[in-house]
Amino acid sequence: MSESENHAVLAVDGGGTRCRVACDVDGEVHAVETGAANVSTDFEGGADQIRTGVARLAERLGRPAADLFDWPAFVGLAGVTGDAVAGRLQAVLNLTNARVEDDRPAAVRGALGATDGLVAHCGTGSFLALQTRGRMRFAGGWGSVLGDEASAQWVGRRALAEALNVADGVQESSGLTRALSDRLGGTAGIVAFAGQASPGEFGTLAPQVTSAAVDGDIVARKVLQTGADYLTDMAARLGWKPGLTLCLTGGIAPHYADYLPGEMQEAIRPPQGEPLAGALALAKEVADEHR
Repeated sequence: MSESENHAVLAVDGGGTRCRVACDVDGEVHAVETGAANVSTDFEGGADQIRTGVARLAERLGRPAADLFDWPAFVGLAGVTGDAVAGRLQAVLNLTNARVEDDRPAAVRGALGATDGLVAHCGTGSFLALQTRGRMRFAGGWGSVLGDEASAQWVGRRALAEALNVADGVQESSGLTRALSDRLGGTAGIVAFAGQASPGEFGTLAPQVTSAAVDGDIVARKVLQTGADYLTDMAARLGWKPGLTLCLTGGIAPHYADYLPGEMQEAIRPPQGEPLAGALALAKEVADEHR
């Protein structure tokens, strides 16, 4: 019996920072990590990262890489914005039995498993997702230009905007705004930085904001409260109700916990697993659908 018939699956979890490729062969998981894979900003580069990861797994297993591409697979990748991109990726990788989606479903399944609940993910980007009886409903995740509220890059941008409001005399100065102004060289430096900074570069300012908030900085706390208010509003729009699990995932998300309403704070639970575990679970669903 071949491994593709004997419960072997392939999973990919890729984003703007890294790409993780894994397989589960009869309950034994093998995983490797490669570079950034966002097929919206660099389609060929993202596909190459997956090929590299699969080649490394194949070498570890002592099999041709083509065999792995034949296995039931779930590919969750940043930048998959619709069926056209998904179909193109499936074709160039010669995936014969796969679901190709963006990177959100794997994150949700990893965090919640099969249980009902809400995921509020705030990393460099952001999104929210409500899972009910195995079905997922999403909000956000549309990138830094049109969304990603409460993300790390959003926090950095908002803090810089408040520093400029101080210069305009419409916001009280704080230790954070003075530190950001000094760090970037005043208003001219802030504007110059913002004009060329990537989302990741904006995100590098977020730890300075969260640290200042812990110390009681009024501007830092204002920024985090605004982010938390967004999460609260979108959770309600998606249909979250008190008593449903809430997972805060991503580097900055846990910093919003103290700014959420009490009923949401009471619902916070740690994630069950990582997105890669979610991608593997979804790959097994693909396998089950075709048995």
